[in-house]
Amino acid sequence: MIPSMQLTASQLYSLSKKALSQNEIKKAVDSCRILNTEFPDFFEGWWLAGCIHLRLNKPEAGLISTARALSLKPNAANVLIQRIECLSLLGRQKDVRENLLLLAAQKFDSAALHEKVAMMLSAEQMHNEATEHYISALAHEPNNALLHYNLAAAYRFIGDLEKCEDCLAACLALNKFDAEAQGMRSSLRRQSIKSNHIEELLEAYSDPNIEDQAKSGICYALSKEYDDLGDTKKSFKYLKSGSDIRRNAMSYDVSADEKIIEHIRHTFDKSYFLRDAPSHESSEPIFIIGLPRTGTTLLERILDGHSKVTSAGELDIFGLEVTAFSSEKCCVKSISAIDLIQLSRELDVSSLALRYLKKARPINIEGSHFIDKLPFNFLYAGLIHSAMPNAKIINLTRHPLAACLAIYKQQFRDIYPFSYSLSDLGRYYVAYDRLMRHWHSVMPGVIHSIAYENLVDNTEKEIKKVLEFCNLNWESECLKFYENKAPSTTASATQVRQPVYKTSVDQWRNYALHLDELSAILVKAGLDVS
Repeated sequence: MIPSMQLTASQLYSLSKKALSQNEIKKAVDSCRILNTEFPDFFEGWWLAGCIHLRLNKPEAGLISTARALSLKPNAANVLIQRIECLSLLGRQKDVRENLLLLAAQKFDSAALHEKVAMMLSAEQMHNEATEHYISALAHEPNNALLHYNLAAAYRFIGDLEKCEDCLAACLALNKFDAEAQGMRSSLRRQSIKSNHIEELLEAYSDPNIEDQAKSGICYALSKEYDDLGDTKKSFKYLKSGSDIRRNAMSYDVSADEKIIEHIRHTFDKSYFLRDAPSHESSEPIFIIGLPRTGTTLLERILDGHSKVTSAGELDIFGLEVTAFSSEKCCVKSISAIDLIQLSRELDVSSLALRYLKKARPINIEGSHFIDKLPFNFLYAGLIHSAMPNAKIINLTRHPLAACLAIYKQQFRDIYPFSYSLSDLGRYYVAYDRLMRHWHSVMPGVIHSIAYENLVDNTEKEIKKVLEFCNLNWESECLKFYENKAPSTTASATQVRQPVYKTSVDQWRNYALHLDELSAILVKAGLDVS
């Protein structure tokens, strides 16, 4: 029993805050309730209530406590941050952005607070606003290498590559082992004999104090720069070295992914699509699927130039909703991938579509369609069509060796574990190809396939086909995608600022001598690699 009559507001606040820090939740709740009952005008009490509500995952209650706090101190930054977290948990993205704009308009005395706000803005694709807060954070902490890197990333997303390179130089002057900064700087432009960073990269690579993770990243940067200079032998040497470091640090087994994809094929057979199940009539989504580095971002940017289309970027929402909905149906929080596939076959796909659309539909949608460009939605193509038969699905393809090498050359962050070994890549590509053939077989005419090689060779012709498939009229603005100022957060963020180029189509042939193992895997599976 807390003797509330003997405690001041500050004492009750300290008591509750300490209890919360020690995970004594009941004590924290009780003392905070007394605090806000007896001292309803004590601002910190309502802020603390917001902390408790977030800890207990009660966002609705959090909105009430934050509203009370804001009535005492309008636009208080620490409370707006709480409120945004609550709104985000509730999927109220429009309200999230409105509150973020209130935050973005403020100035703080803390680098950490500016950085926190900048990261929240970036998460909502508000990169222009984020740059201002990173700049403000750096005014407080000019020697913070991470802040320089994050500002560089924001500039890259919005296409200001000159400022991006300046920020990366500042970051690397403080920490030459920042492999992500080294890799980003190498990717910003084509390096030349007169202007490159190879000497600096080799110095970092040879430093005895470098850690393996950083060394791997430096290898990718060296590979890219040697490739730009036409030295494929050294380029592949460092590429393989960097990839091997990453692969050796993993416990990944590609056979597990092969089994998952095979189970999807068997679960979503022809009989599944003969069922008379209610679906959602929405034709808003345009799904762009495939493997990474196959032109999905290029197509996204082209279609985003159409007046009736808005890109929502790479959304993981459909897969997450499949997982959450299936878990709810079997009343467990954690289920195996194989069980999840089986459970997803029995989902109410109309409800699944509603759940997806509620979270995926952009709040700033101006036309009649939005793009969901997560390549790995190819795994869910059957469920997507079943749930939303009027949605459009477009699959990007590429020469198998070109696709695999492009993926192998890209250092991804914590995704695509199959991308660090050419043998893993070959096996995964075969599994992907089999699944796509299956979808075409059981859903004839549903998925429009477009080859990257054709897209760059005759862009207008191929885009007209895509627009016809999507029931959209031709608009010439689509071809001016490189003038699109919208942010791009994919690995192709630099390339999409340029007109279509064809130099990467046959680049894999320069590395043919190194691709024998990969080629053998693909040929054995019946794929044409000529």
